Amino acid sequence: MKKVLETILEYLVTDPKTASVEEVENGDIVTLTIKVAKIDMGRVIGKEGKIIQALRNLLKIKAIKDGKRVELTIAEPQ
Repeated sequence: MKKVLETILEYLVTDPKTASVEEVENGDIVTLTIKVAKIDMGRVIGKEGKIIQALRNLLKIKAIKDGKRVELTIAEPQ
């Protein structure tokens, strides 16, 4: 799932080098955390959160196929 999200982020953000995804697996729950530059936060969230919700839906489909649950969060830029 991490690879899928990294591929999508590569085309979504302005500087793909600053974007990263951290994956933590705890049993059947996979937690993915997106880290992007402050300027790209709006691009990842989208208007009214539509882009982040679409990303969650895509990952949920992949997780169901793998028999897992997925959580997607965005880390605060520093």
